Amino acid sequence: MTTTDLHRLTGAHALHALSDEESVAFERHLADCESCAQESAELSSTAARLGLAVAVTPPPALRAQVLRRIATVRQQTPGAPARALPVRVGLRARTLSRWTLAACLAAATALGGTAVWQHQQAEDARDQARRAVRAADEIAAVLAAPDAKTLAAGAAGLGNGATGTVVVSPSRDRAVFVASGTARPPGGKVYQLWFDDGGTMRPAGLMDPGRSDQAVLMQGPVDRASGMGITVEPGGGSKQPTTDPVALMSLPT
Repeated sequence: MTTTDLHRLTGAHALHALSDEESVAFERHLADCESCAQESAELSSTAARLGLAVAVTPPPALRAQVLRRIATVRQQTPGAPARALPVRVGLRARTLSRWTLAACLAAATALGGTAVWQHQQAEDARDQARRAVRAADEIAAVLAAPDAKTLAAGAAGLGNGATGTVVVSPSRDRAVFVASGTARPPGGKVYQLWFDDGGTMRPAGLMDPGRSDQAVLMQGPVDRASGMGITVEPGGGSKQPTTDPVALMSLPT
């Protein structure tokens, strides 16, 4: 393994994706290469923040719901045939009035509409989940790219003590922005990311206003952008910045 090969392993090392042999060789290399040691440390920090950004805390009531349902479900002995429930049909049940039947049909119609709405809600949730998985895969691919470069800086405009890290992979032509300690923007506002194309700001996506730690796959290719900026925009974002940037960063080269 050449020195050039070792220089390309910082991203894989940060994600613990090296083999035992590669890891030993890279650890020896870090002792003599200050730039790789710094880059590996920054990528490791970014990967840790990424884990925080995608973590989801289950609702407090979930545990109680699961335990309550377990207590009410009777387990069947393995291998035992399923027992049919007793069915008792009386005269009253067989002589269901037309009015009762009409009421049942009306209720079924209403429930049918509710079922359609619930189905659409479920489909929307699945689409959101698919998009989130694709974005997470893209983020991981950028962070693990052999040519990934990272630059970290303070981002006081995003909150007291906030920091920002941008990771760029030239081979994938994509960038990821990782924020930590971000304050919530004003009501109805969002933080919007921009690529700086020689002084012209190009939209690059929105940050989640409800998260203080997050990783964002910046929209669109890096192309010839030399930097990035963040502005406070109306909910949904803007085509062009409407406020002065709260943070400006150069892209790593």
